[in-house]
Amino acid sequence: MSQVIETIDVDVPVSIAYNQWTQFESFPHFLSFVESIEQIGDTLTHWKVKIAGVEREFDAEITEQLPDERVAWKSLGGEVQHAGVVTFHRLSDASSRVAVQFDWEAQSIVEKAGALLGIDSASVKSDLKHFKEFIEGHGSETGAWRGTVET
Repeated sequence: MSQVIETIDVDVPVSIAYNQWTQFESFPHFLSFVESIEQIGDTLTHWKVKIAGVEREFDAEITEQLPDERVAWKSLGGEVQHAGVVTFHRLSDASSRVAVQFDWEAQSIVEKAGALLGIDSASVKSDLKHFKEFIEGHGSETGAWRGTVET
């Protein structure tokens, strides 16, 4: 199993960064491997991704969600196995740190080689830069879900 841990500082308050992260259907705007996400319910999403040229679909469940603090998830069955958490940290009234940690099971030989070479971490780092550009460019979130999910 591979693990990725990356952080980025964004020039928006923690509530704006968190609120945007709850808008799963906006992820294709800043996550390069995500083709689409459909929000099926408060805690269930359906993902279409393209990793190393291979398209996959899977469902993911939000296992924990605490406003302005964290969003955790895990995939449900299928060929894509991963789980992770995004945490939000207040740096000042106008800036925050977003930390992403996830574990995933590389499937193909290309994915396994990419994980060994750190391409997965580099991709997440790049996607976090895209998130920074997206959220700072908008200046505010495109929506918000402030419900709490606790396991």
